[in-house]
Amino acid sequence: MRYRTLGNTGLRVSELGFGTIPILSGSVPVLPAYFSPDNNTAIAIMKKAFLHGCNFYDTAIPEEYGDAEHKLGLFAKTIDRKKIIISDKARFYSGGDIYREVIRSIENLGTNPDIYFVHQVDESNADEVFGKGGALDALYDLKREGKIGFTGIASHYYNVLYRGAMDSRVDVLQGSGNILERGMLDRIKEEPAFVGKGLILNKVYAAGLLIGPFTPAELIGGILEYPFSCALLGIGTFEQESIAFEHEHEVLHFSFDEVLQRLRKTFEPIGCTRCQRCVCPHGHEIHTSFRQFNYYNLGKEFWAINKLNMDLRETYHHCLTCTHHNCMKHCPQRIYIPEEIERIYELVKAFGRVC
Repeated sequence: MRYRTLGNTGLRVSELGFGTIPILSGSVPVLPAYFSPDNNTAIAIMKKAFLHGCNFYDTAIPEEYGDAEHKLGLFAKTIDRKKIIISDKARFYSGGDIYREVIRSIENLGTNPDIYFVHQVDESNADEVFGKGGALDALYDLKREGKIGFTGIASHYYNVLYRGAMDSRVDVLQGSGNILERGMLDRIKEEPAFVGKGLILNKVYAAGLLIGPFTPAELIGGILEYPFSCALLGIGTFEQESIAFEHEHEVLHFSFDEVLQRLRKTFEPIGCTRCQRCVCPHGHEIHTSFRQFNYYNLGKEFWAINKLNMDLRETYHHCLTCTHHNCMKHCPQRIYIPEEIERIYELVKAFGRVC
């Protein structure tokens, strides 16, 4: 296992980390497959990863990750706690709410988290999170009180992560990326503001959807060239643990065209890297629609169709009648966006779901 520096925290973290969603028991609808290991099995899987050199374990509160937080706490009691780094997170945006959740997480884990993230920050809640009395202020206070080690912001949006990179209260960022959705990683790589911040990367397997067109080794090797601190892999079985951690992975490089060519063996993907430069004057998240279209064709049909249908009628109308086309002017992939939105509209329409 190789190790990287976590920004300016002084911590050294394993290049690959353990994402705990798959060890939950129950029916939290976050993965295409459920494993539901009991406590002893979950602890054994985490311990095996630890023995292979993994020292970073990421979880979230029960409403998001079921009993994974509790299971991680049980595991932490079986080893030298100082030898692992625990990151936790909660999807609350006011200071009072996040403070309460951190205290509850400490109780569930039986130990203080090394990093605590405000989870799923986006443009709709960012002002509250970063504002006076918001979640970030509370995390900063909790850090000074010694209840957490470092503060974090987790988001799928570049602008939010950039805002976090520019804020001195933020120690660590968590964002998504893989060999298909590499646009945000490319932008982070070019932006000096991110250099001092630790970056935790998730969605390396795209919730498992890219496994099939690519092997896990290809997906892991293909992102190792990027300047993250630790890449999280969702682990729910001994087999997944072995694939992820038993061997050191070779650094690979896939051009974006090579990735699209591999996907074209099963469907015609929309060639979007999700760089998020396609700002729409009407506020539509074009890159999110493109992502869900590709996810639909990669096997997440019902979930993706529901996501695609969100404000689709308005998006379709505005896109076909728009005369600005700023989105296309700033698209590095030169995607003809109205045509792709029409393709998405026809797909959802065939399901009788457009509303």
